[in-house]
Amino acid sequence: MLATTAALLASTLGVGAASATATSVPAQPAVATTSTPANSADSDINGYRNVGYFTQWGVYGRDFKLKKVKDSGAAADLTHINYSFGNIHHETLRCFIANKAQGQGPNGSDGAGDAWADFGMGYTAANSVSGVADSWDQPLAGSFNQLKQLKAEYPHIRPMISLGGWTWSKNFSRAAATDASRKAFVSSCIDIYIKGNLPVIDGRGGPGAAAGVFDGIDIDWEWPGSLNGEVGNHVDVENDARNFKLLLAEFRAQLDAYGAQTGRDYLLSAFLPANPDDIEVGGWNDPEIFEYLDFGNVQGYDLHGAWDGALAGHQGNLYDDPADPRAPHRQFSVDKAVKEYVDAGIDPAQLGLGLAAYGRGWKGVTSSDPWSAANGAAPGTWEAGNEDYDKLRNLGTGYFDADTVSSWRYDGNQWWSFDDPQSVAAKADYIVAEGLGGGMWWDLSGNHDGTLLDALMTPLRAAGSGPVDGGDPTGTDPTGTDPTGTDPTGTDPTGGSGDGCLPAWSSATAYSAGATVSYDGQNYRAKWWTQNNVPGTEQHGPWESLGACGDTDPTGTDPTGTDPTGTDPTGTDPTGTGGDCLAAWSASTAYSGGATVSYDGQNYRAKWWTQNNVPGAEQWGPWEALGSC
Repeated sequence: MLATTAALLASTLGVGAASATATSVPAQPAVATTSTPANSADSDINGYRNVGYFTQWGVYGRDFKLKKVKDSGAAADLTHINYSFGNIHHETLRCFIANKAQGQGPNGSDGAGDAWADFGMGYTAANSVSGVADSWDQPLAGSFNQLKQLKAEYPHIRPMISLGGWTWSKNFSRAAATDASRKAFVSSCIDIYIKGNLPVIDGRGGPGAAAGVFDGIDIDWEWPGSLNGEVGNHVDVENDARNFKLLLAEFRAQLDAYGAQTGRDYLLSAFLPANPDDIEVGGWNDPEIFEYLDFGNVQGYDLHGAWDGALAGHQGNLYDDPADPRAPHRQFSVDKAVKEYVDAGIDPAQLGLGLAAYGRGWKGVTSSDPWSAANGAAPGTWEAGNEDYDKLRNLGTGYFDADTVSSWRYDGNQWWSFDDPQSVAAKADYIVAEGLGGGMWWDLSGNHDGTLLDALMTPLRAAGSGPVDGGDPTGTDPTGTDPTGTDPTGTDPTGGSGDGCLPAWSSATAYSAGATVSYDGQNYRAKWWTQNNVPGTEQHGPWESLGACGDTDPTGTDPTGTDPTGTDPTGTDPTGTGGDCLAAWSASTAYSGGATVSYDGQNYRAKWWTQNNVPGAEQWGPWEALGSC
């Protein structure tokens, strides 16, 4: 996708999609940094990240919903999902969500958004991650709710909201231009996506509706200071690099400040260009920006494409090809791009290697050899010269060059460059050898059965442990610091089965990941930030059991064994089983988290803000049962 015949035509992120998209430098904002940020919100598999972009528009014609990530097994191979994309409003220069198709109005992306895909679309039991149908009146539906369900079942996955992309990078430069505009822009993005305060659109959304969905923000500004982006982008050639760095610093500062309130760490990543010219003019190889970023993913594709319709060649070659007939400044490779960052002093552990789940192709090609003459773009389902891996994997005959680490297919007419399991496995070896932090995919909808992700993670799982410390979000650590409380070595500091009870859980306390409590004769540890989620009541909830503690009735005051708090000797505790019914639920009342009601002979507590959600009607809904009344 990028730009001109004189520069690398950059990113596939959003091209053709209906909804995607010498002054002195002042003192930087005060931000606590390290050369390699350690963030407990990060995630890894054997010390490697595996990031997949999930496209907003993929739920339509491609019919790629998040349930396929679960059913294919790909969820077990992913550490982060970048939801693409969020847009920047052309007037307010803030994050926003709307229902307005790309191309409406006089200026294309101005005001465009797809709230229906984001949080409006209702899912059936058959196509939802949880297997439970959405109700017509729940505030959060669409892909955001599916991300929430996927994260509940696979707590090692970190969903990120990705801002910009090829089509929606138009207003980054303006939003980053001043201190005031940066502060307002960053605050608005955190408010919508991290705090989850969605606009109310067609009955969905509202304050806090998407709270807990996203664990961080991914910046896809294509490209600061460069004219190689989409036509019509605002570009300040002189000041963009400076303002870009200041923008990242502002994101880091505000994410950390909000994290101090919630007890959580929030991630900040970026999509990194491969073109050395774009890297240089945007300041992407400045090590200082990696003090604000947790990691970045290097574009490893779109190195060539049918914008040069007369020459079929590699779009994702790892190494330079000596046979490449183009001018030296247009001969790109993934390794050359990675070296632009590493040679500048950036820790390779903070870099992910971009991989393609699609191909770029040409027609009218009379030879299987790379760099043969062509007669324009090959036909593609969604865009000429671009096709999903799943539709290319068996076309014609496959070829692989171990010297350049590149794969392609040729059928006598069409010539397609793409990643396949053979090239992916070789690139996995490169990731290990170079000490990189892992891989990244654009985009998941190109490979519905997840075989490409498996081709990357199989060798990375078999390698020695990688450089990323993402904690142990899966709870399977056998080292003696095992958070499950099943550590047989006796070194688990939290105590396992039969140990004394930890401090009692309180519904009013906000607990950060790793906090330990006791409740109803059990010790628990928080898997992530939580408040007012009763330990032990949710199968995929935020609390993991550390085993029984003390006596089953530590107070000795509940002879019936029915009082879950163990503190009510009368048997009339309204929150327990068999107690009095609380105030009746009302469909017209807005309930905040912690509110209690009764409905149909049961008492319930609200897990988050809710209105008009019938208690007991949804498995993953906002109400948790407290027992019969």
